[in-house]
Amino acid sequence: LRWLSSLDSKPLGNPSVVRGFSYVVATTVWKVRAGKVRCPLDVEKEKETHNYLSKEEIKEKVHKYNLAVTDKLKMTLNSNGIYTGFIKVQMELCRPPQTSGKLAPGSNGCMNTLHISSMNTVGEVIEALLKKFLVTESPAKFALYKRCHREDQVYACKLSDREHPLYLRLVAGPRTDTLSFVLREHEIGEVKWEAFSLPELQNFLRILDKEEDEQLQSLKRRYAAYRQQLEAALSEVRTPG
Repeated sequence: LRWLSSLDSKPLGNPSVVRGFSYVVATTVWKVRAGKVRCPLDVEKEKETHNYLSKEEIKEKVHKYNLAVTDKLKMTLNSNGIYTGFIKVQMELCRPPQTSGKLAPGSNGCMNTLHISSMNTVGEVIEALLKKFLVTESPAKFALYKRCHREDQVYACKLSDREHPLYLRLVAGPRTDTLSFVLREHEIGEVKWEAFSLPELQNFLRILDKEEDEQLQSLKRRYAAYRQQLEAALSEVRTPG
């Protein structure tokens, strides 16, 4: 996997897993736009069986794919049947993740391009994105989703770590309005808590306590401000003009 600041010709191998101690508990807010976006479909609930292609079918699809490309991000088919190409991943994170340096993923909607091979899995793509931005949080916190458009409906489906994004890109074609990839945090109920150590879990509880206190103080300040405004309004009404 390779991060693109410019167009590279060779993808890197498997990135190492960057595990961290800190973890910010956050929920993913799914927005309904104009009544056309349905709730995300969990990959465990919507299993899709991919009929992987023969070498001849791959060759034909790569050729058709490259003819349809408009941004020069073409695929390359090697003699061993493995092909390389580019995918774009949109960042949709609830809040900036914990990092070990100054780099941090851009704001929501930021599109990032990766050069990968047909052998790279969803798990490796997630690790590559986190490694690029020096994210110290565990990859188990994040998930890669595919967003599909079908009959004027938009579906978001979580991909399993074993799926191959470039295969999905090849089959769908290069148009991102047909298929796109999105990196999000797991919903709280979907986090694989068993993947974390005891100190990490204890740290999560401390963070929850801190966030709960911050939210409580913020709520108290807001209602105190409302009370002051109401009391001022009542005072004006009671004071003869």
